[in-house]
Amino acid sequence: MSEGLSRRRVGTPRVTADEADTGNYPGAAAGAAASPGAGENGSPSGYPASSAADDASSTTAKSDKAPLLTLMEETLLLGLKDQEGYLSFWNDSLSYVLRGCMLLELAFRRRIRISKDAFTGMTGISDRPVEVISTRATGEVLLDECLRTLKTSETKRTVASWMDLLSGETWNIAKAGYQLKQVRERLAKGLVDKGVLRTEKRNFLFFDMATHPVQDARAKDEVIVRVLDTLNLPRSAALPTRVAAPGSSPSSSGGAYVGRYAVGQGIGGQGGRLKLAPVSNSRFYRGEDNMRFALLRRVCLVAAACAGSVIENPLTHMDMETRDRAVSRAENLMDVYGHWPFKRDSPLFASEIDGSEAGDLMVEEVVAAVICVLRKMDKLI
Repeated sequence: MSEGLSRRRVGTPRVTADEADTGNYPGAAAGAAASPGAGENGSPSGYPASSAADDASSTTAKSDKAPLLTLMEETLLLGLKDQEGYLSFWNDSLSYVLRGCMLLELAFRRRIRISKDAFTGMTGISDRPVEVISTRATGEVLLDECLRTLKTSETKRTVASWMDLLSGETWNIAKAGYQLKQVRERLAKGLVDKGVLRTEKRNFLFFDMATHPVQDARAKDEVIVRVLDTLNLPRSAALPTRVAAPGSSPSSSGGAYVGRYAVGQGIGGQGGRLKLAPVSNSRFYRGEDNMRFALLRRVCLVAAACAGSVIENPLTHMDMETRDRAVSRAENLMDVYGHWPFKRDSPLFASEIDGSEAGDLMVEEVVAAVICVLRKMDKLI
């Protein structure tokens, strides 16, 4: 029996990843009970080291752990007004992007992959169907609901088709049941439960509406810092009108307007290379440098923010030229990682993104498919 368990862990690494996900989120009591050795901060010392097989599985679990904020929540935070607590009324693309972020999260957690068949090599990555490889609960209500929707479908559909159906962008009434409703409000309430936002009521002329202003500014600061790192902008440009950004000196961002910034002053230097520099003393991204796909998650965040028209929100205090160059870099990143295989000859490709295991290619394929669809959003909506 023990031999069978060992063979199961080695042969299907995605199952080990599933076990690593269950204890990272509030409400995942079953996952916590299944891993009694895990520490509160996810450190490797929290796992029992009874054998070599257990040591290997603990290392994999550590590197596969996801941050406390999902890609959907990060994208929503970038578009949310800090004090007002609501999104722009004119943004009609964010809902579609959030559905793509759900597919990305499910791929990072080893729940879905691109199907393999005899015609795989004849079609583009965005035209290949998606299949569910694990139905283990993630601990996030929206992700679990999305996973059930994908699993119960009798027809295999592409990434673009699922994004259409989940967002309700279809004229077929028979397929209206696939739509995930009130995604923005449910994501905001999830952030309230995590202590990032708070709930207030605001009067808009003839009606009252629940709003969700930022409660914990540090969470949004950390998201913005990770976006600026990917766009090769200095961290001191994060929020100069507010408190010092995480990882920057207080003197560099204290006060009102700090000055002009330029693309190339960030951690990538003038060469523009992608580099992973974890946020110091992070609350929501602990041990990010030890997480698998940490840099690729940042690329996905920038791609979602660009496609969802919220990438300029953290850049509003910068001059027009800097903003244009930053958005241009985001579009170039989408061009590099929106193809399969990735454009490895591009200066924006980072060797750290390549997975070290065979199962990592399944994740990268879904990422390429979703970003490919995000690049063509103007033609789809």
